[in-house]
Amino acid sequence: MASSYLSRTFDQVGNRRKWTWSGWYKRTSIGSQGNLFATSSGSTSFHLIYFDGNNKLAHNINQTACNTNAAYTDTAAWYHVVFTIDTAQATASDRIKIYVNGVQQTTTGSYPSQNSDMTINTTVRHDISNQGAHYSNNNYYDGAMAHLHFCDGYAYAPSDFGETDSTTGIWKPKTSPSVTYGTNGFFLKMDNSANMGLDSGGGAHNFTTSGTILQYKDTPSNNMPQLNNNDKYAAAITNAGHTVTNESNSATGVMSTLAVKTGKWYWEAKVEDSPNDYFNVGMRKTGQNNYNVNDWAYSSGAFVYAVNGYIYKDGSQSTNTGTTAAVGDIIGFIVDLDAGTVKLQKNGANMYSGNAVVTGLNTGDFWHVVQGASNSKASFNFGNGYFGTTAITSAGSNGNGLLFEYDVPSGHYGISTKNMAGNS
Repeated sequence: MASSYLSRTFDQVGNRRKWTWSGWYKRTSIGSQGNLFATSSGSTSFHLIYFDGNNKLAHNINQTACNTNAAYTDTAAWYHVVFTIDTAQATASDRIKIYVNGVQQTTTGSYPSQNSDMTINTTVRHDISNQGAHYSNNNYYDGAMAHLHFCDGYAYAPSDFGETDSTTGIWKPKTSPSVTYGTNGFFLKMDNSANMGLDSGGGAHNFTTSGTILQYKDTPSNNMPQLNNNDKYAAAITNAGHTVTNESNSATGVMSTLAVKTGKWYWEAKVEDSPNDYFNVGMRKTGQNNYNVNDWAYSSGAFVYAVNGYIYKDGSQSTNTGTTAAVGDIIGFIVDLDAGTVKLQKNGANMYSGNAVVTGLNTGDFWHVVQGASNSKASFNFGNGYFGTTAITSAGSNGNGLLFEYDVPSGHYGISTKNMAGNS
């Protein structure tokens, strides 16, 4: 969502002393400010809630700021974030409460004075993933988001929007919470690809989209892999964690967030620019050293396909597929971690019919998806239906609710928490 945002100018003044913000977030970038909800009408009149440059959640009104003591750097998981604002409270720290996954966080800093009026809920433009009209194109949120609630005039608890799953013990969203939205309130489910700013709260407070905001299959209820900003070397990750651009003159690489140990899996990688012969995509065992990758092809615990046509396994050249790859080609991985085999496809066709399956992949290990090389670029489709910001041209079959360019072989699945629970 980086460089894109949603905006709406409120028709009337709402409650400037009490409101609740609730949203689900899966971060891509870390270490830089990412605004969640903000408004501004000048350099000295602004109000925002955001992840700050230290990865803490923060509230700031005209330089009066407080933030959580904890930092949130996990790019593998969804965070449920709730800001409850009520300036009528006698205790200063009760006027701003911040919750993550149902738990109130300890905060430090400055709090609004009692019964003070805030800038949010006035008749100026309000932005989601931007810093308001005065600071246009500034400090975008980079990552995925879902189920955004703004309840005007109400201070709700996290349990009004989420609950603990009785089977897994994981905090999960209530898809239809019993809350009141008030004068300017709204509920953006972000599940309508044609209108990502559609208000489902009953007040018709729709937001306007600026830039490109994609609807993903990756949700708080079905978490999927993305490329991990915490597990990379000399690589830039964009497009909500699905595109990697390797730096020139460096042996670079990145690993995915979720890893699988058993089961049968499928994913796709697209070559996005003219690669050198060391450009590779594949798999690598968890727990390996990623700070001196020197190309995954030459490292232990790796299985990769290089665009020169060779397969490398555990640091050694093992197979010549006879099939090279170029810009625009889509490499499909068909992995059976129970049998320890991998089959590769290029643009939907098997790469090497004479030896269609590579055997000897270590079983019993956790495997991440990886990409490596220098001066190159690749996009991954784990089932969201996009390579970067480009939608697949025609969805294959057997996706089990996920969207791939080519058919998923029978018995195989896209990597997601739901599929991992049922097929690992």
